[in-house]
Parts: sequence; C-alpha cells; structure tokens
Amino acid sequence: MDFSDSAEHEQLRTTVSAVTRSFGGTYFNERAQRREPTTELWQALSKQGFVGINMPEEFGGGGAGLAELAIVVEQTAAEGCPLLLLLVSSAICGEMIARYGTGEQRARWLPALADGSIKMAFAITEPDAGSNSHQLATTARRDGDQWLLNGTKYYISGADEAAAILVVTRSGTVGTTGDGLLSLFIVPTDAPGLTLQPLPVAAMMPEKQFTVFFSDVQMGAGDLLGAEHEGFAQVFHGLNPERITGAALCVGIGRHALARGAQYARTRQVWDTPIGAHQGVAHALAKALIEVEAAALLTARAAWLHDHGQPAGEAANMAKYAAAEAALAAVDAAIQTHGGNGMSAEYGLIPLWGIARLLRIAPVNREMILNYVAQHSLRLPRSY
Repeated sequence: MDFSDSAEHEQLRTTVSAVTRSFGGTYFNERAQRREPTTELWQALSKQGFVGINMPEEFGGGGAGLAELAIVVEQTAAEGCPLLLLLVSSAICGEMIARYGTGEQRARWLPALADGSIKMAFAITEPDAGSNSHQLATTARRDGDQWLLNGTKYYISGADEAAAILVVTRSGTVGTTGDGLLSLFIVPTDAPGLTLQPLPVAAMMPEKQFTVFFSDVQMGAGDLLGAEHEGFAQVFHGLNPERITGAALCVGIGRHALARGAQYARTRQVWDTPIGAHQGVAHALAKALIEVEAAALLTARAAWLHDHGQPAGEAANMAKYAAAEAALAAVDAAIQTHGGNGMSAEYGLIPLWGIARLLRIAPVNREMILNYVAQHSLRLPRSY
C-alpha cells in the first residue's frame, strides 16, 4: 500500500499550484467580494489542460480519472482559489456526458468542456424537492417526437456562465408508489422559454446562484442524455464525482486556511512570544490539520474506487462529510487565530468560510450523509 504521490501526481500538483499561485488568494478574494467570475484563472487552467483532465482524449480531454481532477480541485483551493464550477462542469457534466452521451452529444459538448471554452451547469434542486429527487416537479412531457420542459430549479450555480444546463426532470410516474421516473436533458441556456433569475445569497463567492424557470422549453431526441426514464440511476454517476470533488475542494480550503493561520500565529506577537506558542492557539490549528489530512485520505480512496469501477457511494459520502466538517473547522480556527483581523476583508478568510459553510449543506447536506451511512453502512432502519 503506497500512500505517496506518483511522479505524475506530484508534477500535476506542482503545476496546478504554480498556475493558481500566479493569481493568488487576493485575486479570488476580490472576485468573491464583487461576485465576479474567475474567468482568467479558468482560462489559464484550461490552457494547461486541467479543466478537462478527466475527459476522454478522443474529445480533447486529458484521458485521466477523477483522482486527477480531484488534485486539480484541491490544489487550486489550497492556493486560495476554490473553483465551484470544476465540481459542476468538469465532474458532474463531463463525467455524465462521457458515460451516457451519444456519439453526437459527446462530439458536440465534450471538446468545448475539455478545453474550457464553455461551462455547463447542473439543475436538480427545486424549491419543494431538495434531497427527495423522487418528488421533482419539473416535468418533461412528450409532444410528438419532442419533449416540453416545465418547472423551476433552485440554487443553480453559475448558470449565467454556462452554455447549457444538464437538467433532471420528471418524465413519468411509478404506478405503485407515485415516485417520479427521471430523465436528463442538456438544455442550452439560450433555449426559448428558459429564464434565469438571480438568487441573492449572503456568502461571498465568484459564482452566482440562480432560480431557473422552464416554460414549454422544447427539447428534441438529441437533447435527451441517456435512456428515457432511467435518469435516477444515471444521475448518481454524476453525483458521486460531485461529492468526491466537493471533498477535494474542502481539503484544499482547509489547507489554505491553516497555512494562513499558522503563518499568522508564527509572526503575530502580542507579549513576549508569537501567539502560536500558546496552546490555546496551537491546539485548534493542530486539531484542524489532523482532520483535514484524514479527510484527504478518504477523498483519495473515494476517487480511486470511482476510477477503478468499484462501488464508490459510501466512500464518496464519507469523504464529503469529513472534508466539509474539517474545512469549516480549519477556516474557523484560522479566523480565530487572526482575532479581529479574521473579519477583515484584507485577510480574505470570510469568503472561504462562506464556501466551506455552503459545502456543509450542498451538494448533499451532512444529515442526509449520516442517514445514508446509518442505513447502508450500519444497516439500520431507514429513517425517512
């Protein structure tokens, strides 16, 4: 069992860090405060092939796996630039189109996703159907050889930056239970009947959130991703990568926050010694580091399982839980170490707290992960 990075992974970390460091945390902090996209960094990473590193080589991708994409996500965050849309565009949409897309769909979408010239958003969450995907209300109704999409999606990240949205719809009903049969559609954001409404959030992030309305949005056979009514099984091929890369993002956030906190603790002197000499400061940072490194191991294992075609649901959920908890504790410890400066815009810790706090809720909240582990890992009775 070898826990060291391969030479390729070590080089990947070094190169991603170098590209991101040339922008730095100040760049991200300013964009987060202004709610402006980190377009220049995205383009720089795309130019090096990192945005599409997990996509098939035949469509311009790097031909690598989720483990490599997780390294890209982690290292950009560790340099102070956590990019939420890597989880959505590269992990969810890239993985699902590569797996379930027709030849025409892969040829149309994957090259542009791989070279970063377009981004894609993902829409599953609804105002009245958060974690309960069986009760989605956004419908896809057949109209001859077409489908008409109607409904509302909620908290859709980066929809204004996206060329298309991968939308999860209710296309039928299971007669015995009333649960929805799901189908997936790739919907261009300029499709007639699709409307974006900004959704204000207090967390400072470059990526904006949106409510997306569908009013008789017409889709053809070429827009259906995968098999009709089979979307529930298909969507988890995207959600596990989202959870794994979400965990990687949290690991990177935690490492960046702790590096900032430790640097401040080594240099900030109030009495006769730096504040890091006091256990009240040092222990909080040390505890957070242990938790971040434990989460990093869980994340690497989950990515390995996914890339090797083994069941990854349990590992992905555990990694997401551990990493979100660790990231939030790490950022909080760094803020506390900075004292009043932790709240200062100059030090750039509050945007990291907002993202870490968001990732404790989404893309799956900690309570639903605990439900999953209780039911599937411990074989306890289902609670919902």
